[in-house]
Order: sequence, then C-alpha cells, then structure tokens
Amino acid sequence: MSGRSGQRALGALGGLVAGAAGLAAGELASAAVRREASPVTAVGDAAIELAPVGLTDWAIDVFGTNDKLALEIGIVAVLGLCAAVLGALAPRFRLIGPAGAALFGLVGVAAAVTRPDAGGGDAWPSVLAAVAAGAVLWVLAGRLAESPDGAAGDGDGFDRRGFLTALGAAAAASAGAGLWGRALHSADSAEAAASRAALTIPAPDVPAAPVPPAAELDVPGLGPFLTPNRLFYRIDTALRVPRVDATRWRLRVSGRGVPRPVTMTLDQLLRRELVERDITLTCVSNPVGGTLIGNARWIGVQLADVLREAGVRPPSEGGPADQLVARSVDGMTLGSPLETVMDGRDALLAVGMNGEPLPFEHGFPVRMVVPGLYGYVSACKWLQGLELTTFDDFDAYWVDRGWAEQGPIKTQSRIDTPRPSSPPVAGRVPVAGVAWAQHTGIERVEVRVDDGPWQEAELAAEDTADTWRQWRWDWTAEPGEHRLQVRATDRAGRTQTETTTGTAPDGATGWHTVTLEVREG
Repeated sequence: MSGRSGQRALGALGGLVAGAAGLAAGELASAAVRREASPVTAVGDAAIELAPVGLTDWAIDVFGTNDKLALEIGIVAVLGLCAAVLGALAPRFRLIGPAGAALFGLVGVAAAVTRPDAGGGDAWPSVLAAVAAGAVLWVLAGRLAESPDGAAGDGDGFDRRGFLTALGAAAAASAGAGLWGRALHSADSAEAAASRAALTIPAPDVPAAPVPPAAELDVPGLGPFLTPNRLFYRIDTALRVPRVDATRWRLRVSGRGVPRPVTMTLDQLLRRELVERDITLTCVSNPVGGTLIGNARWIGVQLADVLREAGVRPPSEGGPADQLVARSVDGMTLGSPLETVMDGRDALLAVGMNGEPLPFEHGFPVRMVVPGLYGYVSACKWLQGLELTTFDDFDAYWVDRGWAEQGPIKTQSRIDTPRPSSPPVAGRVPVAGVAWAQHTGIERVEVRVDDGPWQEAELAAEDTADTWRQWRWDWTAEPGEHRLQVRATDRAGRTQTETTTGTAPDGATGWHTVTLEVREG
C-alpha cells in the first residue's frame, strides 16, 4: 500500500493508538481521583442516565445482566471508529486531531461533573485523556504529513519509518499507562475485597425457620427454591460495580422529622439485633415470564428499628415525612413509601445473602431489602444514606424518569418447563413454574391448554408470604402445536389480569404464554 491510500490507512491506525493513549491516560488519572471518574465509566453512566425508558428496557431484554458490558464495548467501539476517522484526516488537516480530542474530552468532562455523586476532581481524567490523545495524534500526523520536496519519507512523500517508530512508542507508553492505572485500581479493589474477606457475619439473633422440604418440587427444568448468589439477577445503573471498603463505610440517617440524626459504622450495625429472612426480590423491568426475579435468605437489621431510634414516625403516627430516600455510594436514589417500610414487614438493612456477606454485585457491605415492593423503589445497593422527605418534595432517580412513584409488586406467575427450546414427547408432561405475590402470598395457580378450561395446579408448600411459590400441573400431551398459559391468584383474592402491558411505569401484566410443539412418542 502506498501513496495517499497508505497515508490514510496509517493515519487511521495512528488515530486508534491516539484514542488508546487517551483512554489509558484517563484510566491512570482516575486512579488518583476515583474509578468512577474514568472517561469510559463517566460517559457510560451518563448514557444510562439519559437513556429513555424504552431503550433501557430494550437493552435489558436483549443483553440481560450483560447490558453494562454491552454498553462499555459500544462506547469503546464508537470512540475507536471516531479516532480512526480523525487519524485518517489528520495528515492533511493537522488541527483536526487535537480539536476532535478536545471535543471528546468536553463530553467526558460534562458526563463526569453532572453525575449525582460528582466530586471536585472528577473532570481531570477526561481533561488529561483529551490532552494525551490530542498530543499523540498531533505527533503522528506530523510524521505522515507530506514533506515539501517529497524526500523526507520512503518514497511515499512522508516519513513512514518515523511514523512507525513513533506509533510503536505511543502504543507501548499507552499500554504501560493503562496497566499502571489498572494496577492502582486493583489495589483499591483489593482493600475492599480484603475487608469483605475479613468480615464475619454474626449468627442471627432471630434465625429464619428451615425451608419446608415440600417447598421445592422435584421437576426437571424447575430452578431451585433459593437462588444461588452467582445466578441471582443483577439490574442497576452502575457501569462498574462499586467496591466499598467495609472499614470505611458509614450510614447516615437524616432529614425531615429526624430529631436525632444517626451515623453508624458497619461494626455498630452488626452489634444490633440481626434477623434472618427468606425474601423474593423482583425487578420492575421483569417482563411477563421473565427471569429478573430471585429468592434468597437474607440476614440484616430491621430497618424500622433503626428509623424509630432516630425519632422517625410514619405518617399514620403524625410524622411529617412520607418518603424514605435511600442513597447509594454511586449517587443512585430510591424512594420508598415510609408507611410501608414501617408497617411491620421484614424490611431489612441486609448485610448477608445466602450465608455469606453480600457479594459486591449485590450491594456489599449493606443494602436494603423490602418484601412486597419492586426493587426500583426499595432495594438500594451500596447504601450510604437514608433521608426522610416527602413525595411532593423529591423525585427519586426512576420516578424522575417516568416510573410510578410507588411500586407494589403485582401478582405474577411463570412457566419454567416445558419450553419451546426443549419440546416434550407426547404423554404425561409435568408443567411447572413459580408464582409470586410478595408479602401477600399465593393462594392458587391455574393452567390451561389451547384456551381450554383452567386447571388448578398443585402448589408446593409455602415458606413465607414473602417468597415465591413453586407449582406443578401434570398434562397429558398430544402431538402437535399447543399453547400453555398460567395465572395466579393471591391471598387477597386478586387474580392476575389477562391484559398485557409493558414494564413501564409500574410493572408488567398479563398471562405467561408458552407455545410449543409436542413430538410423537
């Protein structure tokens, strides 16, 4: 490759290396500030923040719990493409490189300083990233610029050898800076990991009753009653999981109607009465038949006790606040109805999950767990503050984006087996799944085939009203295509509606329907 086309190709390669240099510089600089200030993370968090509800739901539907990884890959891909284009143009229009780098730097700065938890130094990683990228692109473009007499290079009118030498040096320096930045971040993460490894959760003062053996049905294709931590769904807005050092963690309770603001350490929290409870959590973004739901054994402190010791009274007792705003270390805010979290249910400040300290992905060191409310109004992870206010005075993160102010969980059910991907053979086929109506309890589950009569399913034993319930119905299946549907009725007499709605603004409705082909025996 020679001449102008070779120049452009090498310029594009130089643009990619310049972009990598900028990202590496930003990563290294963020180690002196905080991990969330790195340009990719800042821009990714801003993209999550600004994304419309429909786009967010689409990303969750398509990528599931890998939506953050997909976003990060997409950001790097877009940056790489733009850097390549700038690099290809820079030999002829040399100022375009620094100008483009400055523009991307401004985007990073704007994303960093507008974060809800923005700090004073959060803009610097994006500034230094822009300077590094612009400088590298300026130097590399200069090597590719045509010499006046065409004699400076290797027959192409530009300094190919000098360009490749500078390119290699820039790539090596970028790799070194990036690895150094990663190492510094890893050191901080190691401290957090060490604090988690050293943490011993005391035995609960009020242990949960053993799960009844009959609560878990032995049906192939039906998941376990208690969801293992590694399989528990994760939906949040954190592009990078916060890794909090438990020894430095603090929780502050303050706000309207709090005569005695409280600040406590994790050790102080663990010295309180610990209770253990089985509670099913559900994401409001869970579609009908979806998997954004999980059941775990949690250990923690009763949230209502902490609030009452701070002098908090619910509205029914004359308190001036009706909303409890939970604040996360990443700036997230979730607003819970105060009356609900103080009505006697097992609303917890959870420190343990399925017999171990909370995993980082699920909120270590402390998160909220409130049975009966969707996670977007209750399940704050990486908790650091509880503020009393009113719904009139403050809209939490998701409410400000169009979701409902209060999010009671809707009665729902799901068919786990059989599924279209594993069509059954004609004959006796177990149809099984789960149903949930947290804090109300499931009374009945019914199944029907091809719009026929509803048939009552066998319910597994109930653990508590705050957990899902497995069910089974035996079907004599005949060959051909069939449609299975399920519906549940809760203890309040509410049968889930046939009307199909999306997840916004307050949770999906409809009957889970599975269409499959039954094979000849």
